[in-house]
Amino acid sequence: MNTINYYNPKQGRLPLFITDILDICDPVLAFDKVMEEIGIEKYLKPEPYVKTGRPGYNRVNMLKTVLFGFMDTGYASLRELEDRCKTNIRYMYLMDYETPTYRCFSYFINEEIGESIQDIFKAVMAYIEKEDNVDLQHLYIDGSKFEANANKYTWVWKKATEKSRYRLFSRITELLEEMNKTLAYAGLKIETNAEYTPDSLETILNRYAFICQVDEKNFVSGRGSRKSMEQRYYEKLKKYLEKLQEYVVKIETCGAERNSYSKTDHDATFMRVKKDYMGNDQLLPAYNIQIGVADEYIAVVEVMQYRSDMDCFVPLMEKFNELYRFYPKYPIADAGYGSFNNYLFCEQHGMEKYMKFPMYKKETTDESYHNDPFRAVNFKKNENGQLVCPNGKVFNFAFRKPVKGNQYGRQDEYYICEDCSGCPYAEKCKKADKNRTIRINEELSSMHKEVLDNLESIHGALLRMNRSIQAEGTFGIIKYDRWYKRIVRRGLNSVRLELLLVSIGHNLYKFHNKQQRLQEAA
Repeated sequence: MNTINYYNPKQGRLPLFITDILDICDPVLAFDKVMEEIGIEKYLKPEPYVKTGRPGYNRVNMLKTVLFGFMDTGYASLRELEDRCKTNIRYMYLMDYETPTYRCFSYFINEEIGESIQDIFKAVMAYIEKEDNVDLQHLYIDGSKFEANANKYTWVWKKATEKSRYRLFSRITELLEEMNKTLAYAGLKIETNAEYTPDSLETILNRYAFICQVDEKNFVSGRGSRKSMEQRYYEKLKKYLEKLQEYVVKIETCGAERNSYSKTDHDATFMRVKKDYMGNDQLLPAYNIQIGVADEYIAVVEVMQYRSDMDCFVPLMEKFNELYRFYPKYPIADAGYGSFNNYLFCEQHGMEKYMKFPMYKKETTDESYHNDPFRAVNFKKNENGQLVCPNGKVFNFAFRKPVKGNQYGRQDEYYICEDCSGCPYAEKCKKADKNRTIRINEELSSMHKEVLDNLESIHGALLRMNRSIQAEGTFGIIKYDRWYKRIVRRGLNSVRLELLLVSIGHNLYKFHNKQQRLQEAA
């Protein structure tokens, strides 16, 4: 055996082409084949007709490099991409030996593919659906809260801001009343109100400055200077105006559907995340990431600012319909998604009800709770259709009350027992001394029964098992196999871009692994 090498690493040697060095089953070759068949170049912006400066990098190669980076490692840091283009033979193959800097990659991601990333995700998923026969009718839904890239102690609470604003209103009124005393000699009076707006307060400030001939250029300050009464009133009112403007901006930034936001990322909402690494059970700035998984692929992903998963179901289904032009037949989700609104939404769009409701586990595993004779749903009815308690007393209809926050006009019916005095079951049946009041919604109760029948069937049991494997398993792969546990970018649109890139990388990673297993089996 000849062990003598007649060359050294600094000399040229064959082969000259990178493809001859790469293994035939290398993931970068399979990835490049998928990108060529999709025609990924059509999702880039058209090149400008007039070019100035040095020639740019090949944009198709840069797009392939970015997507392969997310496929390769789960999340691709821009500095890591720059380093890999210099040292990793796979990235050299995609970039054709060009080495863009991390700033080039940052500009490319934000400016070139920021608007078309949704179309790229859709094109990749359409290719995988065709090649792997993905069943999009069975959609396994789950959500997870990812900590945002925001400082921890930068919260702004809407309710606290509103309370501070109302306290400021009272201080403004007190100040205006003091100012009216000084204006009484001229027969003038400033109108006071219970609430004020920055515009109205600014008008008052300007009129006061005009009437009292107050000029900020002539104001005195510092030791040895005595401010006039008009100057003190003017400065104090101006300070209140600035504070009121600050409160208005905070409330508008928070919006109608949120109660908090972070000062360093206004789109992040403070939520309770599962992993409390600070150990004090405090809320952290986060985003609620919702995914719908079909045959182990992320078919739809959306970034939400809601703390509750119940509010995320309808927007996620609308996003799915936007992508595929239909709704899934079987949306399977855990107990965080079962609500009256979501069940009615499923009925309206031809979807079966396979989302658990909050008391599903207790309803199916606790026999004593399920058969409890003192639950309103277990009360029997007499010949007149009236509810009768175990003591034989009739419950009479009292009133209807709309449910707060319900989008479909849901109303609960309240019934009051005719007489609970001397009842031998009083300790088990009720807690208050008054006659027992029960709340019933027949439509919701029938929906719960339908959900129970669906989920307890053989088909439903298989779907429940698959949901825990696929939806929760996908989050497990993203977080612990591919080490993407925290949001990197700031702002809702940037976070959505980041999650779509991560989802594209996950789908391509899954597709390649499946194809490799099929080849090994063959």
